[in-house]
Amino acid sequence: MQLSSSQAIGIFDSGAGGLTVASAVKKLLPNEKIIYFGDTAHLPYGDKSFETVKKYALRITDFLLKKNCKLILIACNTASAAAYEAVKEKVKGKALVLNVIDPATEFVAEKKDLKKVGVIGTKGTVSAGIYTKKINHINAEKEVVSLATPLLVPLIEEGFIYDNISNAVIKEYLSNKKLENIDALILACTHYPVIKNQIRKFYNFKTNVIDSSEVVARKLKDVLSENEILNTENKIPDHEFFVSDYTDFFETLAEMFFDEKIKLQKKYL
Repeated sequence: MQLSSSQAIGIFDSGAGGLTVASAVKKLLPNEKIIYFGDTAHLPYGDKSFETVKKYALRITDFLLKKNCKLILIACNTASAAAYEAVKEKVKGKALVLNVIDPATEFVAEKKDLKKVGVIGTKGTVSAGIYTKKINHINAEKEVVSLATPLLVPLIEEGFIYDNISNAVIKEYLSNKKLENIDALILACTHYPVIKNQIRKFYNFKTNVIDSSEVVARKLKDVLSENEILNTENKIPDHEFFVSDYTDFFETLAEMFFDEKIKLQKKYL
């Protein structure tokens, strides 16, 4: 595999949620060029079959390979659960692949003070039970409880944040008995860090709310370093943003996370 440090990192998600991961990558690795693809025409992924999500993920992977990316980061928990192995097979010998689930589960499994861990995510991610399986594979003593919270992604994508509607939905979900007496809550969807402070407020800022974006960014840096393709050139990269359908909120969120004017390009796959 002949990869170069100057090649871009490809990041994709069902919509704007993966921007939380992309933003963490940008902060930690400011020299890396990011090519982001938000599949806004097909969101949310969480209520679709894994076969359908896999089909979307492979199409996007093809696109990012054509853009000559050295690494493809699946910045979506549902797509990570449904398509990680298929994407790895697709890019074999052409690029590296990273998902957002493994770094987060490894991080939580190694925290000895976290006895009972809650997980909230889309229907697809929760029904797969992938967080429970991966955490318990590393540490069988952890109690992991999961709850599907399917309304959160549409709310975030429609811009309903920091208002009475989102607060009511968050309260309804987090009041579920499954999540009683948890030591930490994993945000198993990359959209959810957008409402992280609202979730922390529900717990009176006393429960550890874990968003995987920073953990994933650190893992990404390690992978690039191990493969000797970390970009150390002190040059401001020209990031690219693609969506399969335009949404005003995507552009607003992208500019907020990247603190710059964003030019969206439409690419329906």
